[in-house]
Amino acid sequence: MAKFESSVRQIDYPQSKVYAMLSNLENVERVRDKLPEDKVKDLKFDRDSISLSTPLGSARLEIVEREEPKCIKFATTESPLPFNFWIQMLPVTESTSKMKLTIQASLNPFILGMAKRPLQEALEKIADVLQMIDYND
Repeated sequence: MAKFESSVRQIDYPQSKVYAMLSNLENVERVRDKLPEDKVKDLKFDRDSISLSTPLGSARLEIVEREEPKCIKFATTESPLPFNFWIQMLPVTESTSKMKLTIQASLNPFILGMAKRPLQEALEKIADVLQMIDYND
């Protein structure tokens, strides 16, 4: 099992606001304009799932567990590379928190060699977008 983790990101909003926003995927609409159009197409989402087309193929992720207010876990239901993804949030102060993203995938050594760098870069880009969100209602 290969595991990829983003750097820990400082978020200038309380943990509860970050969790409330990210645990409902309908809020993706608020960041649609920050997503790279050349890499993400056919973006569709509802409260519990998100689907999109990428250069590697179609992918669909569903929230499989919500652990309020600290973790949201996703699993792929459709993907050229099946994986699990989770967002962890911890409080720092009453008004700030920190976040880390993790992807865990079962990859053979050949695929791991090719996918390691793109997956790590994608994870950091997702973390960049999540760090820039205005988490106020």
